Amino acid sequence: MTAPTADASGRLAARPPTTFGEVTDRPLDLAAHEAAVADRRAGAVVSFQGVVRDHDHGRAVTALEYEGHPSAGRILREVAAEIATDPDVYAVAVSHRVGPLAIGDVALVAAVSTAHRAAAFAACARLVDEAKARLPIWKRQVFADGTEEWVNCP
Repeated sequence: MTAPTADASGRLAARPPTTFGEVTDRPLDLAAHEAAVADRRAGAVVSFQGVVRDHDHGRAVTALEYEGHPSAGRILREVAAEIATDPDVYAVAVSHRVGPLAIGDVALVAAVSTAHRAAAFAACARLVDEAKARLPIWKRQVFADGTEEWVNCP
Protein backbone atom coordinates (compact mmCIF):
# COMPACT_ATOMS: atom_id res chain seq x y z
CA MET A 1 0.00 0.00 0.00
CA THR A 2 1.33 3.44 -0.81
CA ALA A 3 1.69 6.16 1.78
CA PRO A 4 -0.94 8.90 1.73
CA THR A 5 0.05 12.21 0.22
CA ALA A 6 -0.71 15.68 1.53
CA ASP A 7 -2.71 18.19 -0.48
CA ALA A 8 -1.71 21.86 -0.85
CA SER A 9 -3.12 22.67 2.61
CA GLY A 10 -1.07 19.94 4.28
CA ARG A 11 -4.08 17.66 4.93
CA LEU A 12 -3.88 14.03 3.96
CA ALA A 13 -5.38 13.58 0.52
CA ALA A 14 -8.15 11.03 0.13
CA ARG A 15 -7.39 7.99 -1.97
CA PRO A 16 -9.55 5.14 -3.18
CA PRO A 17 -10.04 2.36 -0.61
CA THR A 18 -8.04 -0.82 -1.03
CA THR A 19 -10.22 -3.90 -1.42
CA PHE A 20 -9.42 -7.60 -1.51
CA GLY A 21 -11.79 -10.55 -1.83
CA GLU A 22 -10.96 -14.19 -2.46
CA VAL A 23 -12.56 -17.62 -2.37
CA THR A 24 -9.90 -20.27 -1.83
CA ASP A 25 -9.33 -23.86 -0.75
CA ARG A 26 -6.25 -22.85 1.25
CA PRO A 27 -6.24 -22.07 5.00
CA LEU A 28 -7.09 -18.42 5.75
CA ASP A 29 -4.64 -16.07 7.47
CA LEU A 30 -6.09 -13.41 9.76
CA ALA A 31 -2.79 -11.54 10.10
CA ALA A 32 -2.47 -11.27 6.30
CA HIS A 33 -5.95 -9.73 6.08
CA GLU A 34 -5.16 -7.26 8.84
CA ALA A 35 -1.91 -6.34 7.06
CA ALA A 36 -3.83 -5.87 3.79
CA VAL A 37 -6.02 -3.18 5.38
CA ALA A 38 -3.18 -1.39 7.20
CA ASP A 39 -3.29 2.33 6.55
CA ARG A 40 -1.44 5.20 8.23
CA ARG A 41 -4.70 7.13 8.55
CA ALA A 42 -6.46 4.29 10.36
CA GLY A 43 -7.11 4.47 14.06
CA ALA A 44 -9.03 1.20 13.97
CA VAL A 45 -8.72 -2.18 12.33
CA VAL A 46 -11.53 -4.60 13.09
CA SER A 47 -11.27 -8.21 11.99
CA PHE A 48 -13.48 -11.27 12.20
CA GLN A 49 -12.92 -15.01 11.86
CA GLY A 50 -15.81 -17.38 11.23
CA VAL A 51 -14.75 -20.70 12.76
CA VAL A 52 -16.22 -24.16 12.15
CA ARG A 53 -18.01 -25.18 15.34
CA ASP A 54 -18.84 -28.68 16.60
CA HIS A 55 -22.61 -28.15 16.75
CA ASP A 56 -25.53 -26.65 14.89
CA HIS A 57 -29.06 -26.21 16.30
CA GLY A 58 -28.39 -28.69 19.10
CA ARG A 59 -26.85 -31.37 16.90
CA ALA A 60 -23.22 -32.49 17.05
CA VAL A 61 -21.29 -31.69 13.85
CA THR A 62 -18.35 -33.95 12.94
CA ALA A 63 -17.38 -32.62 9.51
CA LEU A 64 -18.12 -29.73 7.22
CA GLU A 65 -17.52 -28.94 3.56
CA TYR A 66 -18.08 -25.75 1.59
CA GLU A 67 -18.72 -25.78 -2.15
CA GLY A 68 -18.76 -22.54 -4.12
CA HIS A 69 -20.29 -21.53 -7.41
CA PRO A 70 -17.70 -20.27 -9.94
CA SER A 71 -19.08 -16.73 -9.45
CA ALA A 72 -18.39 -16.74 -5.69
CA GLY A 73 -15.03 -14.94 -5.95
CA ARG A 74 -16.48 -12.20 -8.13
CA ILE A 75 -19.42 -11.73 -5.82
CA LEU A 76 -17.16 -11.57 -2.75
CA ARG A 77 -15.06 -8.89 -4.46
CA GLU A 78 -18.26 -6.97 -5.29
CA VAL A 79 -19.32 -7.11 -1.64
CA ALA A 80 -15.89 -5.83 -0.54
CA ALA A 81 -16.05 -3.02 -3.08
CA GLU A 82 -19.54 -2.01 -1.90
CA ILE A 83 -18.41 -1.83 1.73
CA ALA A 84 -15.42 0.23 0.59
CA THR A 85 -17.75 2.89 -0.84
CA ASP A 86 -18.46 4.01 2.74
CA PRO A 87 -16.48 7.26 3.06
CA ASP A 88 -15.26 6.18 6.52
CA VAL A 89 -13.64 3.00 5.16
CA TYR A 90 -9.97 3.00 4.17
CA ALA A 91 -9.55 -0.67 3.23
CA VAL A 92 -11.45 -3.98 3.13
CA ALA A 93 -10.16 -7.55 2.91
CA VAL A 94 -12.33 -10.67 2.99
CA SER A 95 -11.87 -14.34 2.10
CA HIS A 96 -14.03 -17.46 2.29
CA ARG A 97 -12.66 -20.98 2.27
CA VAL A 98 -14.13 -23.87 0.30
CA GLY A 99 -13.51 -27.61 0.47
CA PRO A 100 -13.45 -29.89 3.49
CA LEU A 101 -12.85 -28.14 6.82
CA ALA A 102 -12.30 -29.57 10.29
CA ILE A 103 -13.85 -28.39 13.52
CA GLY A 104 -11.90 -25.28 14.55
CA ASP A 105 -10.82 -24.35 11.01
CA VAL A 106 -11.42 -20.80 9.82
CA ALA A 107 -14.06 -20.55 7.08
CA LEU A 108 -14.31 -16.75 6.72
CA VAL A 109 -11.92 -13.90 7.46
CA ALA A 110 -12.82 -10.22 7.18
CA ALA A 111 -10.88 -7.06 8.07
CA VAL A 112 -11.71 -3.37 7.73
CA SER A 113 -9.77 -0.20 8.57
CA THR A 114 -11.23 3.22 9.36
CA ALA A 115 -10.25 6.28 11.36
CA HIS A 116 -12.42 5.35 14.36
CA ARG A 117 -13.53 2.12 16.05
CA ALA A 118 -17.30 2.53 15.77
CA ALA A 119 -17.10 2.88 11.99
CA ALA A 120 -14.72 -0.09 11.76
CA PHE A 121 -17.00 -2.35 13.83
CA ALA A 122 -20.04 -1.31 11.78
CA ALA A 123 -18.30 -1.78 8.43
CA CYS A 124 -16.88 -5.19 9.38
CA ALA A 125 -20.32 -6.35 10.56
CA ARG A 126 -21.87 -5.20 7.26
CA LEU A 127 -19.10 -6.97 5.34
CA VAL A 128 -19.68 -10.29 7.10
CA ASP A 129 -23.47 -10.03 6.90
CA GLU A 130 -23.45 -9.17 3.18
CA ALA A 131 -20.94 -11.94 2.38
CA LYS A 132 -23.05 -14.53 4.20
CA ALA A 133 -26.26 -13.28 2.56
CA ARG A 134 -25.00 -13.08 -1.01
CA LEU A 135 -22.25 -15.64 -1.54
CA PRO A 136 -23.27 -18.64 -3.61
CA ILE A 137 -21.51 -21.05 -1.27
CA TRP A 138 -23.20 -24.20 0.00
CA LYS A 139 -22.30 -25.79 3.34
CA ARG A 140 -22.57 -29.55 3.86
CA GLN A 141 -22.67 -30.54 7.50
CA VAL A 142 -22.16 -34.12 8.66
CA PHE A 143 -23.70 -34.90 12.03
CA ALA A 144 -22.58 -37.37 14.71
CA ASP A 145 -25.56 -39.65 13.90
CA GLY A 146 -24.30 -40.03 10.29
CA THR A 147 -26.92 -37.79 8.69
CA GLU A 148 -25.98 -34.72 6.69
CA GLU A 149 -27.55 -31.57 5.30
CA TRP A 150 -26.72 -28.86 2.78
CA VAL A 151 -27.42 -25.30 3.96
CA ASN A 152 -26.72 -21.59 3.38
CA CYS A 153 -27.22 -21.22 -0.33
CA PRO A 154 -28.75 -17.85 -1.19
